[in-house]
Amino acid sequence: IHVGGGLAPWLERAVERLAADARVLELIDVPATVRHDFRTAGLFDAESGEHADGHDGDGEHGHGHEEGHGHGKEESHGDDDHGHGHEDEDEHGHGHEDGHGKEEAHGHDDHGHGHEDEHGHGHEDGHGHDEEDDHGHDEHGHDHAGGVDPHAWLDIENGIVWLDAIAGALAEADPENADLYRSNATAGQARLTALAEEIDGRLRPHRSTPYVVFHDAYQYFERRFDLAALGAISLHDAASPGPARLAGVRDGIARHGVSCVFSEPQFSGELIDAVTRGRAVRTAVIDPLGAELPLGPRFYDDLLREISIAVAGCLGSG
Repeated sequence: IHVGGGLAPWLERAVERLAADARVLELIDVPATVRHDFRTAGLFDAESGEHADGHDGDGEHGHGHEEGHGHGKEESHGDDDHGHGHEDEDEHGHGHEDGHGKEEAHGHDDHGHGHEDEHGHGHEDGHGHDEEDDHGHDEHGHDHAGGVDPHAWLDIENGIVWLDAIAGALAEADPENADLYRSNATAGQARLTALAEEIDGRLRPHRSTPYVVFHDAYQYFERRFDLAALGAISLHDAASPGPARLAGVRDGIARHGVSCVFSEPQFSGELIDAVTRGRAVRTAVIDPLGAELPLGPRFYDDLLREISIAVAGCLGSG
């Protein structure tokens, strides 16, 4: 069970070698999964033609905002009978970690320090690329010139959908315990539905507050909860942004009065300093993989909750 080849292109070869007869469930292809295209612009409004805080205001709970900011295309693949099926198998917490393309999910080594897999891409060359050189190359696993953004676990509704798919796959593989898998999935879906309401309530007061992220990994979270992300310093975790991108983000921070920039634990603060120097801008750390969180049956819940707490704290400070 994993998110998909766009996130971990090396995993297909590993599965062929280690478990050639295994059934493979790619969560990004599950019917009813919300999918968005990659964004490539440093400032998202420049790419979408909308204002940075241009929400369509559709709905109180951030649900149904898949087109919320116009930051990319959302696809819903069918109205699959899961309806609300879900969570990264995360009834048990493990499907999500493994779903990130991390065979070594239990160690977090792959995303603790660098890029051989902040997302399971296996890019040894890390930072050696100028931003302009990254477009259209899939050596890092993501083709940022187009295609589906694989960070789909950050939409909690996808977690709900995926729970049904995972329970179905496990029930098929182990029919004697089918009822248990399905009841666990149902319990997980109820828990995630409540968590979505909790997160929405926490973030609702900050929906119109613009902010900048270190790399563009969070659009699924932003769209689900209708947040006003202005842009990203880096296109992806292995890209070293070029001067034009840095200048554009710096200008956007000044023009829109951005007061918060989010960093990630494995990156130095030099690039953030470059775009915030001379301005009173707060920083906070968020991590799309939850590298510092303990593994366990509530890992997925904890991941989304911790991101929401960090976002609300930084946007609401002062």
